[in-house]
Amino acid sequence: MGAVSSVVRRWRPGRPVDPHMVIGGLRKGPGDPAYVLEPGRRTVWRATRTPDGPVLLRLTPYSAVAEVEAEAWGPGAAWALDGVPELLGEADSWEGFEPRPEHQPLVDAARRFPHFRVPRTRAVFEAMAAAGIEQVVTGKEAFRAWRLLLREYGEPAPGPAAPDGRVLMVPPAPEEWRLIPSWQWLRAGVEGRRSRVVITAATRAKALERTLELTDSAEVERRLRSLPGVGVWTAAEVRQRAHGDADAFSFADYHVSRNVSYALTGEELDDDGTAELIEPYRGHRFRVQRLLELAGPGHPRYGPRKALPTHTPGATHRLR
Repeated sequence: MGAVSSVVRRWRPGRPVDPHMVIGGLRKGPGDPAYVLEPGRRTVWRATRTPDGPVLLRLTPYSAVAEVEAEAWGPGAAWALDGVPELLGEADSWEGFEPRPEHQPLVDAARRFPHFRVPRTRAVFEAMAAAGIEQVVTGKEAFRAWRLLLREYGEPAPGPAAPDGRVLMVPPAPEEWRLIPSWQWLRAGVEGRRSRVVITAATRAKALERTLELTDSAEVERRLRSLPGVGVWTAAEVRQRAHGDADAFSFADYHVSRNVSYALTGEELDDDGTAELIEPYRGHRFRVQRLLELAGPGHPRYGPRKALPTHTPGATHRLR
């Protein structure tokens, strides 16, 4: 596929843009077969599936001139290039967001990352498949499953290999996710409850993509959560990634509320307590979450990571 020709565009947003800072949350660990960060230049290589077919997208920042060079290979090249501004947060706005003086870590994070924007991938099913795999397990487990499944069932991205020699893999199409046998899901560490989320979403892929046409975030959430196995956490993850929703805070996550509340107050709070704490930031609650994540660890670790629920027959879990 190295002989596939590319299309190049330059985007001039009028502000410095670090693609990895903006979309780095899409990467499923350093071994993600669909995402490579090129050291030094901060160039991002990303493989994805578009309505027009697979695409390999390379995003190279030129901070000195506030410009990003976007190069794309494959049938989805035009669609991907058209979406680069939204992917890098052009539709996002900080209007109405003002960190409170008593929340000094957030004040500092906003000053440190003034050019962060919430990305919008416009790939709803792809976000749902990833979030479904990530439910109720550690990031390490989820990243391993994503890596194994993409290597086995993904499609080699059109265009060249990344500078490190890796051939990126495009995530499977909805119909391909549906054909993965149960034993392969289990081999990747994905038990039946999570694999059913992905398979069910695959049967509703077109309806999921239509949520991009909605302007009411509450209605988007309602439609996402109408799928069996999709709760508040999974819907929020999809809204963050695919819809560019700056308010989609990751409630029902084991760590997020505790980390955010500790960063802002020095006290660990549950979801209800954190919801009350960040209510003044409504409209920007995911922005609060992501800025604090970008700022780095703000919460001391006193011991090994907590073991999450095991997937035993008959076990019940809160919908995420």
